[in-house]
Amino acid sequence: MARRAYVIGVGLTKFVKPSPGQGAYWELAREAALLALTDAGLSCEAIQQLLAGYVYGPSTCGQRAAYEIGLAGIPIYNVNNNCATGSTALFLAQQLVAGGLADCVLALGFEKMQPGSVAVDSCDPANPLHPHLRAMQQLRSTGDAPIAAQIFGNAGREHMERYGTRPEHFAKVAAKNHRHSANNPRAQFQTPWSLQDVLASPVIYPPLTKLQCCPTSDGAAAAIVASQDFVKQRHLDSQAVEIAAMVMVTDIRGTFDRPTCMKVAGYEMSRLAAVQAYERSGLGPEQIDVIELHDCFSTSELITYEALGLCEPGHGGELIDSGAVTYGGQWVVNPSGGLISKGHPLGATGLAQCAELVWQLRGAAGARQVPGAKVALQHNLGLGGAAVVAIYRRPDAVASRA
Repeated sequence: MARRAYVIGVGLTKFVKPSPGQGAYWELAREAALLALTDAGLSCEAIQQLLAGYVYGPSTCGQRAAYEIGLAGIPIYNVNNNCATGSTALFLAQQLVAGGLADCVLALGFEKMQPGSVAVDSCDPANPLHPHLRAMQQLRSTGDAPIAAQIFGNAGREHMERYGTRPEHFAKVAAKNHRHSANNPRAQFQTPWSLQDVLASPVIYPPLTKLQCCPTSDGAAAAIVASQDFVKQRHLDSQAVEIAAMVMVTDIRGTFDRPTCMKVAGYEMSRLAAVQAYERSGLGPEQIDVIELHDCFSTSELITYEALGLCEPGHGGELIDSGAVTYGGQWVVNPSGGLISKGHPLGATGLAQCAELVWQLRGAAGARQVPGAKVALQHNLGLGGAAVVAIYRRPDAVASRA
């Protein structure tokens, strides 16, 4: 029988615009890891294994980062799963603890990126995204915009054509997240752009404007996962957040055999991961209070509302119109500002989502705090592909909600 796994410490650097003049990746990693250790009240000696997630860099960056922290001699795994890298490292840490292979594991994600859009050679058959791009090209002609913007922009176009969603619906998503990030001192952007500002910003690929697209970022995040026995031995019950369920799903065959633009953009992976996470946790969307989801583009967030079961397919536009996904609504989605405003250092993103939700469930999120938050959901997506959905809860959450 699987053991319960808990997040007992988190750490997060400020996310910033990429620049060669600021900290090296191992410095960012060290800052996040030491913050997580301090949060948990632990020394390096307590860490039994380490998962290091990053997308850009040599094959053993994890060792370099670990040695900077003072970790040595333990198993270190280097993880790369595109934009889902951070949550993949966390997923593996949770598996090690739940499977009884370790009692205290550090998941660490970091990234140093280049300014500007992420480059993808859409013509190279060796590119891992080649099957996805080939599937998309069966449905839409490609343009000069960055490939990621085209993939998620086409998913939004498909949603508009199927359901009558309007460009303003996607812009409202971005305006909400920019508004949320104004209260996040670690966010790359903290300007509360209005709906009109979002719509008036330069068009990247219709319906997406610049303020609806996540930036490239430098940053790092960390989470320490421990067993129930470890939590009790170290008297960490008051700050331990339970991972009630954590699921990873990769592309289904239908993504390529029967493609749609939304499938190419990860909709089906996200839906399947959410269904499994609800089943394993015994919790449903109606019991979730706060959500951090993968809004690399505003279209992705709106489509993911439906994939997560927050509303029926085709009703994402109505959901954002209703105010149900911000403060005062049924859920607060991306209180951190999300990828659009907080930033998106690829290897750190999933762990930054975890950190935000841990703070929310501890009641320690400051001006971003979701009142009475007891159950949280995390969604992290990587094209190529992988979707990770996790459900977190305070130990008293189920009893208090019964």
